[in-house]
Amino acid sequence: MHIKDHFLTKEEFEIKETEIPGIKKTWPVPSQLNRYYQSPKYISHSQDSGGLKERIYKFAQSFNLNYKRNIIATHSFKNASVLDYGCGAGEFLKTIEDEFITYGYEPSSIARSATEKKLKKTTLLESIQDLPDNSLDVITLWHVLEHIENQEDILQQFHNKLKDNGLLIIALPNHTSYDAQFYKSFWAAYDVPRHLYHFSKLGAEVKFNSPQWKIKTIKPLLLDAIYISILSEKYKKNPFAALTGGVIGTISNIKALKSNEFSSLVYVIEKK
Repeated sequence: MHIKDHFLTKEEFEIKETEIPGIKKTWPVPSQLNRYYQSPKYISHSQDSGGLKERIYKFAQSFNLNYKRNIIATHSFKNASVLDYGCGAGEFLKTIEDEFITYGYEPSSIARSATEKKLKKTTLLESIQDLPDNSLDVITLWHVLEHIENQEDILQQFHNKLKDNGLLIIALPNHTSYDAQFYKSFWAAYDVPRHLYHFSKLGAEVKFNSPQWKIKTIKPLLLDAIYISILSEKYKKNPFAALTGGVIGTISNIKALKSNEFSSLVYVIEKK
């Protein structure tokens, strides 16, 4: 499948199968990948405009952040040590830092600057190697792993840093969801070339049920289907993107109640 970078450059890339069924890779990987992130629209910043659109966004963001917090709380304990890897502008860490011992890592200097202004208790790391081995209870990656090329290396580092039976919580887009099949090359969650890998539910299950890891549970991110569908409609230049995308995202969620093929899935993975 050939996909355009609808978000920024309009360049075309190919998505190829890998040796793991259900996991695909963007090709070619640009030698200067950082330039594909250089847009003020890439990192989400609130404008505090006070309008209806802003209030809806704030409500959806708050729902998602609390939903993610509850996933950790359900499977861990108060004052657990939590690293948010690829923490972006720090909204999730801000939500949980009063309840857990929190660490953040973010390679983008722009996002890191925004994060530093928001957080009071979280320790921001220059490198994951700043933490001793067997020191963390939970590591979270909210739509981050798909951006990382050297996945086996970083997963080994996570395995080293987690305590016995520690949890790796990973959110990933699912390219076998209804909205992905509906939008095909316009599906916004392909996001080439920033997304280097593309996972189906099957592919993630094969990858994370391994000698080192075991999937404990899989949870949906329900609002992602609507957000991604709206963005996909914008890429198609639909003047009624919010309405049409909202309908398609809702249909995707309804269909997934039976198939479990939600647009985005959260994998709660235990270290063996």
